[in-house]
Amino acid sequence: MKLLIAVIQGEDAAATVQALSGAGISVTKLSSSGGFLQQGNATLMIGVDNDRVENAMALLRENCRERSQYMTPMPPMVEPGEFFMPYPVEVQVGGATVFVVDVERFEKL
Repeated sequence: MKLLIAVIQGEDAAATVQALSGAGISVTKLSSSGGFLQQGNATLMIGVDNDRVENAMALLRENCRERSQYMTPMPPMVEPGEFFMPYPVEVQVGGATVFVVDVERFEKL
């Protein structure tokens, strides 16, 4: 048995959980945040048998696509009299970071 720990963008969470559940794969969603954008993420804990790991990974790939988004950077500390005009910057968001861990023991109580 394997435990997949997938950190995904919050926008992708609902569709991903629905796709995994629809395929009969149990998933637990934890809200999280992090990264340099400090945006909401979701951490999915997915327990699967060894032969279903690739199926779960395929569903993650389908639902957690990387895409471009324009963000306005936070203004730096400016001195009085200085002027700062923030311009939107294109950044890549989405995708997934997945850790696959061996599970020594699993019990559902």
